[in-house]
Amino acid sequence: MNESVRYLPEVDSTNTWAKAHLEEFGPIGAVYTTRQTAGRGRLGRQWVDAPDKALYYTVVLKTPLAQPATLPLFSSLAVADALYQRYGVQCQIKWPNDLLLNGKKLVGILCEGAPDGHSVLSGIGINLAQPQAYFDAAGLPHGTSLALQGVPVDLEVDPEWLAQYMTDFGFDRELYTYEVEGFAPYRQRYKDACINLGRRVTYDGGAGIATDVDEEGRLIVEGENGETRVFTGEVSVSGIYGAV
Repeated sequence: MNESVRYLPEVDSTNTWAKAHLEEFGPIGAVYTTRQTAGRGRLGRQWVDAPDKALYYTVVLKTPLAQPATLPLFSSLAVADALYQRYGVQCQIKWPNDLLLNGKKLVGILCEGAPDGHSVLSGIGINLAQPQAYFDAAGLPHGTSLALQGVPVDLEVDPEWLAQYMTDFGFDRELYTYEVEGFAPYRQRYKDACINLGRRVTYDGGAGIATDVDEEGRLIVEGENGETRVFTGEVSVSGIYGAV
């Protein structure tokens, strides 16, 4: 068991807690819970809690990264690998970092800088066993959980297993390559899982086909008027829910 992975029975937000306790982490460490009362999603979106039905996890990286802006994409691969190893499911990635299972959102990721000015955090929420009524009440028609997708989940064992595996294998072991070489060594694996590629996307001022993810993790779109657009933020993609 990795002692740098800390369990909390309940917390407002694992990202918030990690920022307030940076001194308790070494070069890499993590905190997780199944009860998060004030989580947040990307772009200020609310992350609705489901007590004891989901995993809320934050990993803290204190080592300098060659491409910190690509951490959301790197994180999505770490989570996808853990889910495959535990459950045998192959998630698709909706650029830049949402994980989908059977076309519905299973995982959300929020990466942030820390108050010390150099550490970075990757906050990860995994839907384990919420019922359909949870997503209906939360107004999340495109959300799902592993249990809803027919995947057997052990809520007594799986949260700790996933937290330990993601820390040890998804982040710590891979960090030796990622911190020096950045996203490039992981680019093809990411592209193979990215559901956006080959699909029509719309953005403020136009539309086009997503054709590539470059070595900096940016989405490349060939516009309908022949222009090439490069995105680091959000676009909407046809045939997939909502905004990316």
